[in-house]
Amino acid sequence: MPGPEAGGPTLACRDLRLDLGGRAVLDGVDLSVAPGELVALVGPSGCGKSTLLSILAGLREPDSGEVLVDGHPDPARLGRITLMPQSDALLSWRTLQDNVRVGAHLGGLPDDERDRAVRRALARMGLAGFEEHYPHALSGGMRQRAALARTLLGGGRTWLLDEPFGALDALTRADLQGALAAAWRESRPTILLVTHDIEEAILLADRVLVSGPRPARVVDEVAVDLPRPRGLADTARPEFGELRGRVMDALRSAGALA
Repeated sequence: MPGPEAGGPTLACRDLRLDLGGRAVLDGVDLSVAPGELVALVGPSGCGKSTLLSILAGLREPDSGEVLVDGHPDPARLGRITLMPQSDALLSWRTLQDNVRVGAHLGGLPDDERDRAVRRALARMGLAGFEEHYPHALSGGMRQRAALARTLLGGGRTWLLDEPFGALDALTRADLQGALAAAWRESRPTILLVTHDIEEAILLADRVLVSGPRPARVVDEVAVDLPRPRGLADTARPEFGELRGRVMDALRSAGALA
């Protein structure tokens, strides 16, 4: 499989540690994502994955350790690293196209290009014809499609995705996984995807990092050498099953599985 192409910057952290309420949440987290690479971090719910993303995005500072962008500490990364949270975070008082237009605005698109870019992004996500609908009138899958469209237009070259499809049904989740994979192949941003879904991690990622229970720390890494593009049919391949088993063994060794 070809290596990552030039895309976003290198994203890394070194020995991140954080205690909240007297309890360790991060315990010396080390990881690195190469330019244009898509890396998944798998771990049990509540282990500190979302907190890690908030630090990488610049929303919170660790007690110790550092975040590196292109090899250098970057205290001013807030606003330059795109974070897609678990919820769609759509604004209830704005139409679908106005919500997605927020991404185009943050991405710095000129005024005369925004409407055209928003329409293209919505059509790409299968939402053409719903531009004037408000979030409350849409299904969960449609709302998450809109959130992904907003992320695509945000202009950031580094994306942090926090279980973006975890609340969706299996068919909608598979569809959006395909949309994300296509968007990544097209523009090759640097992506760190947090998920507790082992199959999702293997389908999407170049590498799968494994965390045990709280406090979070990377305890193992599994390289995914399956050819792209990947889809649900690939989950039946023996090679896929072997990778799944390796990730599960790592989680079991870390105490995340019985």
